[in-house]
Amino acid sequence: MTTLTLEPISSRICRVLDAQGRHVGQLKHIGGLWKFKAIGYDESGACIPGGGPLTDRHNAVFEHLDPQEIGRALG
Repeated sequence: MTTLTLEPISSRICRVLDAQGRHVGQLKHIGGLWKFKAIGYDESGACIPGGGPLTDRHNAVFEHLDPQEIGRALG
């Protein structure tokens, strides 16, 4: 299981950080569910929506903000 940290930004958005503290995505509360939005960065630091190390899990859906469940699913 990958160790992920969920960092609330607002009541509807959480940043997702990997074990090294890198920003790898966000969870957005949409229609009563939490939807994962992968994020990557290019060599110059520009954001790539849907990119990064978890791109294949982009749009994964969760009922609750449970870090262990999310870590299992995304890791």
